[in-house]
Amino acid sequence: MKTKAAILWEQGQPWSVEEIELDAPKENEVLIKLAATGLCHSDDHARTGDMQIATPVIGGHEGAGVIEEVGPGIKHLAPGDHVVMSFMPACGRCRWCAIGRQNLCDYGQFLMQGFMITDGGYRAHARGRDLGTMSLLGTFAEHCVVHESSVIKIDDDIPLDKAALVGCGVTTGWGSAVHIAKVQPGETVVVIGIGGLGASAIQGAKLAGAETIVAVDPVAAKREYAEQFGATHSVHSMARAQALLTELTRGVMADAAILTVGVAQGSHIAEMNALISKGGRAVVTSVAPWTTVDVELPLQEFTLFQKELRGNVFGGANPRADIPKLLSLYRNGLLKLDELITNTYKLEDVNLGYQDMLEGKNIRGVILHD
Repeated sequence: MKTKAAILWEQGQPWSVEEIELDAPKENEVLIKLAATGLCHSDDHARTGDMQIATPVIGGHEGAGVIEEVGPGIKHLAPGDHVVMSFMPACGRCRWCAIGRQNLCDYGQFLMQGFMITDGGYRAHARGRDLGTMSLLGTFAEHCVVHESSVIKIDDDIPLDKAALVGCGVTTGWGSAVHIAKVQPGETVVVIGIGGLGASAIQGAKLAGAETIVAVDPVAAKREYAEQFGATHSVHSMARAQALLTELTRGVMADAAILTVGVAQGSHIAEMNALISKGGRAVVTSVAPWTTVDVELPLQEFTLFQKELRGNVFGGANPRADIPKLLSLYRNGLLKLDELITNTYKLEDVNLGYQDMLEGKNIRGVILHD
């Protein structure tokens, strides 16, 4: 079939929206008509080269839609099903899935390669070339063919434009607080960088029972948004956060700090470390350029103060359990998704959407498909 998609032909180039040829789904694959896809910063990291990805590639990894066709071997999905695509597939059989850590599934090794898990081939083509897909999905398109390990069936009453957000950003941010930082009732948390990830981390900390949540962002409008999502305080810099936390906690500092800035730098780690208490947890959720290897870290504090530095992929979430859980929280008014969407775009406006993100205008932009 013919459909449209936004393609990154080379790193550093803008997204090119054009017609593609899409093959029918093969064994254990499904064809999905996209309703919406989020403009996650990770796709821009792929464009800039901060994340290494094989090109040409169809972008997008935060999508929701309706199944139109299923390939052979599909038993638990059917045409008409409403689905969210998880940026992290879960095979259900590898060591990590078996011990309840689906966010570390061995299928993750294919995320930046672009070819299909099924046979190492490609289903999308344009200009006489095969096209890879971002995170095995490629949701910057009207239709996509994906492996069933990336597809989560959801209830039909959930709006698909909101459901798309839990495919990556919301789940990663929420899980940063709930699963990785392991926020407990009454704790103090600081979230650094208020985009879609940071706003979701604030919501996760609030739902986990944090008493004090300090949001850090240089953009005044984002600090205002942070308070809508549950932040009790907001400041423009980590230096100001350090002074505020010293005052609020009488020098104890935050139990947890979560880094969700657009692009992480080595210098951020020492600044974040200064915000946490003895026994505190510092969580790195942000993506750094591939070449960033130098980090400033006062090592003696980790010995004498028992501080922890934790990595994070997909918020430590199990997609088949946590995506339905988050949508249930949304349905019951406990998780804000509508408020995360600050602007919507057509597929043809994908480059404008990312320009708005980089200029600090969006918490989360979303592409809506007809």
